[in-house]
Amino acid sequence: MAATAPLPPHLTLLYRGPLASCDYDCPYCPFAKRRDSPETLRADRAALERFGDWVEARADEDPGTRVSVLFTPWGEGLVRTWYRRALARLSALEHVERVAIQTNLSGRVEWLAGCDLSSVALWTTYHPGQVTRERFLAKALRLVELGVRFSVGVVGEPGHLEAARRMRADLPEEVYLWVNAAEGRTYTDAEAADWQALDPHFHYSRHPHASRGLPCRTGDSVLSVDGDGNVRRCHFVDTPMGNLYDGSFRRALGRRGCPRTDCDCHIGYVHLESLDLYDVFRGGVVERVPAVRPRALPLLP
Repeated sequence: MAATAPLPPHLTLLYRGPLASCDYDCPYCPFAKRRDSPETLRADRAALERFGDWVEARADEDPGTRVSVLFTPWGEGLVRTWYRRALARLSALEHVERVAIQTNLSGRVEWLAGCDLSSVALWTTYHPGQVTRERFLAKALRLVELGVRFSVGVVGEPGHLEAARRMRADLPEEVYLWVNAAEGRTYTDAEAADWQALDPHFHYSRHPHASRGLPCRTGDSVLSVDGDGNVRRCHFVDTPMGNLYDGSFRRALGRRGCPRTDCDCHIGYVHLESLDLYDVFRGGVVERVPAVRPRALPLLP
């Protein structure tokens, strides 16, 4: 066991195991989809259960630390029983402030009634080319009925604009609809204005954020963890900090500047201290739910 060092008062963990299979095949998705072998699925299940054990043990081993977890699987997790069980299990722990997962919402949602709804949340994405508006909307409205905290997002592809407008019109006002800039796409001001009208925070996604040397919460109070327990400061920095399970990561915890030139993904730049996003998403950072439902704003550069 590595020398013990205290954890911060609040620790956010972005967990991504070996799961890579998905029931969708979006052409704009940067994640390579494949059908996982039975061996990979068994390994993913075992890794997730081990991670859950570690989080649960913090109540006794690090009693001064509250934990938030965001599952960011390459594939779709909620069609797998072990991800549903993990969310239910972790949501019931008193020291877990929030547990959320990125999902396409293709699976059933009734199981969420068995979770602690004060701590569980969903980061959902609507993919117009993969699911009908009616089917996705019915799932979203059922989440509202169940009292589940969630956001809805869409990738800012030109062909998605009308579908996104209809979804925004159909969703309850209190449900935040976010827009991610499409990978590698440059938006004219007129194009960006269309998306900004749907998501008043779209300007954060439109351009990459200069980040080299700037203070970031990753590596200190925010960590990325893989299925083997290897810890990195975030998903976008490969330098290892140690391992979660032997405690070696603790020696590397600390505030330091970002080593990358820029950051263009929300799960990365939301933690940059140079932005105001912890205030914008106060209480909803991991599930991408803003503290105040934003109204339409003029286009910002």
